[in-house]
Amino acid sequence: MSAPLPSLPVTFRPARTRAVLYAAGTAQLAALTAIALALPELTGGERLSFIGTSLLILAVLLLLARPKVVVRQEGITVVNLTTKRELAWAQVLRVNLRQGDPWVHLDLADGTSLPAMGIQPGIARDQAIRDARALRELAENHGTGNPTAG
Repeated sequence: MSAPLPSLPVTFRPARTRAVLYAAGTAQLAALTAIALALPELTGGERLSFIGTSLLILAVLLLLARPKVVVRQEGITVVNLTTKRELAWAQVLRVNLRQGDPWVHLDLADGTSLPAMGIQPGIARDQAIRDARALRELAENHGTGNPTAG
């Protein structure tokens, strides 16, 4: 028996990965800022360079934590690292998460495939598989998707 479908709207995102990225970003920001302020031989420009580099690293880690898949009655919004794409249900033909895939891929009606990085089996494989199955079932129930599993 499969799990009940989540009620809409629902957001899928790699929660553990995000937690690790947020923690690492905060820790490195604190550490590099503390080092910059604690070393008396550093000039003001060098201190700013330490802190600026730390902020740049934090920005990259926050960008890596951005991916998500938002499912609404009207369709799906896929937010990846630098892009956001709105899809109507009819555009999504199939939801794929195969062995070894870094994240879910959506096969689209225009013949292309869209990565959906918000569901990734990295450090939470079982959760990603559950999320991919739920997204697949939602696509099959709401759209013109192919009901065969991938």
